[in-house]
Amino acid sequence: MNQFQLSKKKGSIYLQINEILKDRIIDGTYPLESYIPTEIQLEEEFNVSKITIRNAVRQLAEDGYVEKKSGKGTKVINNNPISKLSKGQNFTEILIKEGSRIHKEFISVEECVLSKDSFLFNHYGERCYKISRIYYLDGEPYIHYTHYLSAILPIQSTADFYSGSLYQLLSRNGIEFAHFQDDFSVQQPSFEICQQLEIEPTFLLKRMRYSYDIDGNLVEYSEGFYNTQLREYTVRFDV
Repeated sequence: MNQFQLSKKKGSIYLQINEILKDRIIDGTYPLESYIPTEIQLEEEFNVSKITIRNAVRQLAEDGYVEKKSGKGTKVINNNPISKLSKGQNFTEILIKEGSRIHKEFISVEECVLSKDSFLFNHYGERCYKISRIYYLDGEPYIHYTHYLSAILPIQSTADFYSGSLYQLLSRNGIEFAHFQDDFSVQQPSFEICQQLEIEPTFLLKRMRYSYDIDGNLVEYSEGFYNTQLREYTVRFDV
């Protein structure tokens, strides 16, 4: 037994170490593009065998968080907490790999009162947080996102609070995601959203995401409107 309280009663030791290392990647202890400690250092820290560490790191690589660099070590290549849930590449990752520049701008956060006939009322009760952000593609407004979160979460109203991934933010606040669902439709957004996207009122691709925790609770619901005249939406899977 060590400071992390590894125990065979909790399952495979290497998977417990894998989870600890993954949490360190997600919370920034091991930043993106940095190298995690060597196998020898991890063996000493966790007081386990070399094969146990190798299995834990191998699992990190299979989940897409790290990559072995010959003669250099193991590099962090992804810190997205939903990486392990799908072999599908994140859409913004696809754009960045193609050479595009992506940046987000925080618009607002507010506490909303939900009507009883709203589907969110059944999940959040009377109140929830509404967060609005814009994604820019090579300097042009491309996606308008509205996120709805439970009012019991520790939400702040500053722009810096939402500068990174919303899912990483929720993960750092103790949320463990179990599954996601994306629905797509074509709708005309509000006049305000069209203004923020700097387009005339028109029909756009709309993505609706439902994010659930390990207890089956809806943690986050989001609506994203994509100006596909700038760039079509792409789903890409590794097989």
